[in-house]
Amino acid sequence: MQALSFYQQSIASHLASLQLQKEPTHLYQPIKYILDLGGKRLRPVLTLMAAEIFGATYTQALSAATAVEVFHNFSLVHDDIMDDAPLRRGNQTVHEKWDINTGILSGDAMLILAYQHFEDYEPIVFKELAKLFSKTALEVCEGQQYDVDFETRNNVTISEYLKMIEYKTAVLVGAALKMGAIVAQTSIENQELIYNFGLNLGIAFQLQDDYLDAFGDPETFGKQVGGDIIENKKTYLYLKALEFSNQEEKSQLLTLFTTKPTNIDDKVAVVKDIFIKTNAAMATQKAIEEYTFKAFKILEKLDISQEKKQILKAFGENLMNRKV
Repeated sequence: MQALSFYQQSIASHLASLQLQKEPTHLYQPIKYILDLGGKRLRPVLTLMAAEIFGATYTQALSAATAVEVFHNFSLVHDDIMDDAPLRRGNQTVHEKWDINTGILSGDAMLILAYQHFEDYEPIVFKELAKLFSKTALEVCEGQQYDVDFETRNNVTISEYLKMIEYKTAVLVGAALKMGAIVAQTSIENQELIYNFGLNLGIAFQLQDDYLDAFGDPETFGKQVGGDIIENKKTYLYLKALEFSNQEEKSQLLTLFTTKPTNIDDKVAVVKDIFIKTNAAMATQKAIEEYTFKAFKILEKLDISQEKKQILKAFGENLMNRKV
């Protein structure tokens, strides 16, 4: 097993070696641009880590890990267009730097390029990777659509929200791990267990993202604190606050999330106060803990050494102790 930074550097080097300096430049330049913006590359790191956990080398999993990272960035390019987002990782989004049509087409090309990386594997491994990838990619699209639908609905349930974040975020975490397991050709049971470990950790991660959006440290969070509140996002915090609130608080929340007040800072402060008073903040922290422990419980069933289980648990603990 290698250090996290080693895996990150390996992915970065491999991405830099991709042949993207070709014609037509307006198709490939935006792809190179978004991939060069970096990020933590946690998903492809999980693929490399899982491959080594189950007895393969990280180099054997580089193509699968690259497919995961290219797909993830494809989804970001299209999400940014849908959200009309001006910035990604502190830089201009693709559609802002070029235009919307370029963003759509370059994003489409990235999805195809992602699939091409599976061609580096033998037929039986290729088939399993492509099958998992197709299922995951479709679920990510479904999750994105649920997210869009929720923007205009006032009757979103907790179970619907959890399904949305499972599809939009968690399935790709699970799939990234399972791809490493497939490359290593470990048992089907191990493949399913590592997938479910990633799925539960991914849900915990997204719930924590919701929490940090409201209560994170502005100095370390990396984006505007209270952004979800400003954008009227029906997060777990919001839904729990509605569930626990009295009539006055509920009415106030519904009004704040259907109108655009002149003073955004006041809105954020009032909503955060309701999140705390109704114990929605505490309930969200409890849910984060429950999904994290559920993920760790799955680790116990894996047919690997205790040392390797501890490595995966340490990764999960590190991920859930973040402030950004």
